[in-house]
Amino acid sequence: MQRRILGGTGISVSEFAFGAMMFGHMGNDDPGDGVRIIHRALDAGINFVDTADIYSAGESEEVVGKALKGRRDDVVLATKAHGSMGPDPNHAGTSRRWLVREVENSLRRLGTDYIDLYQMHRPDPATDIDETLGALTDLVRAGKVRAVGTSTFPAELIVEAQWVSERRGHVRFRTEQPPYSILSRGVEAAVLPTTQKYGMGVLTWGPLAAGWLSGRYRSAEDIDLTGGSRTAIERHKFDVSIPENARKLQAVTELAKLADEAGMPLPHLAVAFVLSHPAVTSVIIGPRTMDHLESLLTGAGVTLSADILDRIDEIVPPGTDLNPADKYYTPPALTDPTLRRRPR
Repeated sequence: MQRRILGGTGISVSEFAFGAMMFGHMGNDDPGDGVRIIHRALDAGINFVDTADIYSAGESEEVVGKALKGRRDDVVLATKAHGSMGPDPNHAGTSRRWLVREVENSLRRLGTDYIDLYQMHRPDPATDIDETLGALTDLVRAGKVRAVGTSTFPAELIVEAQWVSERRGHVRFRTEQPPYSILSRGVEAAVLPTTQKYGMGVLTWGPLAAGWLSGRYRSAEDIDLTGGSRTAIERHKFDVSIPENARKLQAVTELAKLADEAGMPLPHLAVAFVLSHPAVTSVIIGPRTMDHLESLLTGAGVTLSADILDRIDEIVPPGTDLNPADKYYTPPALTDPTLRRRPR
């Protein structure tokens, strides 16, 4: 497994990061199996593990904690905060009040006394970024956190945070974790160039585009829109009667053909594409089963030629999100009508 330096932190991390979102009741609910899968990933050379407090309401962090017993010092451990952890509205967000409390909860669940990378899972419009960075600075100085980062932040908020850190003497965000895949290339326009400008490390998530690039969707009949499956719950992202999703299916068909011509499985093409961008440090893979992990591991080290990358650009142009609904953060100015209308 190849290693890269995470931004300007000096921390060496594997090109594959192990994403533990699928462990707990929202995915693989067998803790023992989760531990075995993580151990296999570590044995394969992955030294970067990413989770979050909100994943299965803390269960993912607990599984990761069990897996890292006796191996903690050899692993770069990342987790996140922001999502709601209970009915109290103060048990969410990125306020000082919440972060100081929630980092202790994550440390307890993870069974460790420090977190290598503590990330803000989403922007928090209700909290001044100066407040957030001030709290994170104190956590770093207390030795509970080594470095801090963001996840799914737009370019303008990344820039604002860098300016605030410089002017107020706070630690600065060292990493960004954006969604990035062949079908969702919007971050190429501003987010990735901005991370490069500020020397930030980038660990991307969603390289298989919520399963679209897993190889199992070859026709509309392969997409189950019934029951409680993810495809049914997020119908707006999978129903091919929606033109944007029809475009995704057409692109997947062309990409599968390209992968066959290149002599590799479609998932390997998808992951290698993400790693080919010079801004990307590590790509998060999130297997739910051992078979999923083994399949992805066989793609480690795959690189794409300029010809293949050109062909991908023809199928999905650079900077393009085939379905805007796949974005995981929308500015409040677009979701709250009162922010766009002058009061009478």
